[in-house]
Amino acid sequence: MSLRGDRTKQEIRDKAYRLFVEKGFKEVTMKDICERAGLSRGGLYRHYESTEQIFLEIVNAFSDRQKCDVRGKIERHMPAAVILEELLSGYEKEMSDRENSLSLAICEFYSSPEISEDDNSVKRQYEVSKSTWLELINYGIGTKEFNSVDPESVFHLLVFAYQGVRMYSRLMEIDRNIPAQITNEIRTLLLAEEV
Repeated sequence: MSLRGDRTKQEIRDKAYRLFVEKGFKEVTMKDICERAGLSRGGLYRHYESTEQIFLEIVNAFSDRQKCDVRGKIERHMPAAVILEELLSGYEKEMSDRENSLSLAICEFYSSPEISEDDNSVKRQYEVSKSTWLELINYGIGTKEFNSVDPESVFHLLVFAYQGVRMYSRLMEIDRNIPAQITNEIRTLLLAEEV
């Protein structure tokens, strides 16, 4: 695809992202995306066949980008504590930002009867995120910056607390201290005393 085509696809995803945040998944149509992106139906269908295809690209891009970013920092031998701080700061910011949460749309999308067990990219997203965090935690244990912990357990504490806050924030007002409490507890579990 051309550079212009790539830019158009990115603009479509950006506009669709806002729609999914505002309306959830089920209420967004290709017509809505056409109008928001300023494209004709033919212009949109030249790049995407369905709202599902657009949504999956948006969701998968998050975990893929995080994995690539973390791996690159590890390869450059950046301190594990610095990588952890960047990630936790991002997670804390996202948990506090209920206005930009895709949680409702994600829940609607993945609970749809049309999504088969074999085509469950939420599982893919979970696995990519898990492998990223396990790689970071094992790296930090290896550099002695992190305590010797069960990496998978720490990941589960973080991801399910994070997703829970993101989901609940769409349904009710969340105490502003909760995201910091979660990330501080992860820091306490991971960071060795001398770091």
